[in-house]
Amino acid sequence: MTSPVSLPPAFAPGNVAVITGAASGIGLAAAKRFVQLGMHVVLADLPGPALTGAAEQVAGLGGEDRVLAMPTDVSRAADLLLLREATTERFGAVSVLMNNAGVGNNPGLPWENGAAWKALVDVNLWGVVHGVEAFVPALLAGDKPGLVINTGSKQGITSPPGNAAYNMSKAALRNFTESLAHALRTAAPGRVSAHLLIPGFTYTGMTGVAEKPAAAWTAEQVVEFMLASLSRGDFYILCPDGAVDRKTDELRMQWSIDDLIKNRPALSRWHPDYEADFAEYMARSKEHPR
Repeated sequence: MTSPVSLPPAFAPGNVAVITGAASGIGLAAAKRFVQLGMHVVLADLPGPALTGAAEQVAGLGGEDRVLAMPTDVSRAADLLLLREATTERFGAVSVLMNNAGVGNNPGLPWENGAAWKALVDVNLWGVVHGVEAFVPALLAGDKPGLVINTGSKQGITSPPGNAAYNMSKAALRNFTESLAHALRTAAPGRVSAHLLIPGFTYTGMTGVAEKPAAAWTAEQVVEFMLASLSRGDFYILCPDGAVDRKTDELRMQWSIDDLIKNRPALSRWHPDYEADFAEYMARSKEHPR
């Protein structure tokens, strides 16, 4: 497997990457890829066999001396501070932080199960904030190139009905990451940057099926696309998949923002009064692209 051309210098061999949610899915695929690049890799996830097994897999690709598994609950800020201390003690300064940990459970309607909503947001949003608080000050205080990747979701942009709590958490994460990127441009211009990974339909443990659907990308495909995007300096890493191409994603997102601009009902894409309009818009736009 070859490396994408012109990867940012933060990915240089010998540098250190920390990945949360690294016991499976995209996080594990990233850990394997990063160790293949010659990096030291820290896998952070909830304690248990999944984390232990993931660390063994990654060590098999790069050697035990370049891998550290650290039990971590990202919803607890103190755990991220312990992660930072363990990483620094073992490997030194961090160059790449991938805030990837997330949960997709559905706590229900907006007026239901407030505690479950909070628990989801504590991981999907506050887990990222805790990671940034723990690691970014040291990135800024140092003199090496640094890079932060936060794993978002298309659902945080278009908010499809079905899991409002998840949508909300990923919408807030998108906003937070945009603000982080802007702040880093001032605090460490050209040296430390932030990026938003927006996976498409990806086969992970959150997919909920035993076999990979034909239209789903693998976690490895997402990571390769991410690295290619980072080589170009992209902030928004908008991944396609086997079912939805980038053009379709762009049109859906444009319709969503036009709800506000055109004062349509919220989530009009799924509103019965706009069903025909949306179908006509998609057909027209694809037939006559701008």
